[in-house]
Amino acid sequence: MDLHRRRSVLVRMTETGQQLETVRISNDRDYLREVMARAGEAPEVVLEATYGWYWAADTLAELGAHVHLA
Repeated sequence: MDLHRRRSVLVRMTETGQQLETVRISNDRDYLREVMARAGEAPEVVLEATYGWYWAADTLAELGAHVHLA
């Protein structure tokens, strides 16, 4: 997840690195939940730890994701 101040880009990939989807969202918990629903249970998420990353990390954790800060 490439986190920015107002919008972010999420890239969903397989374990082998095949790109499945790229989505640009407004930084909103509901949008993030909607996109993450397509990732299945307990996905591994790499989150760019930039200014204001806490909301995304908290939302991802609530959804059962394993969050890795980069």
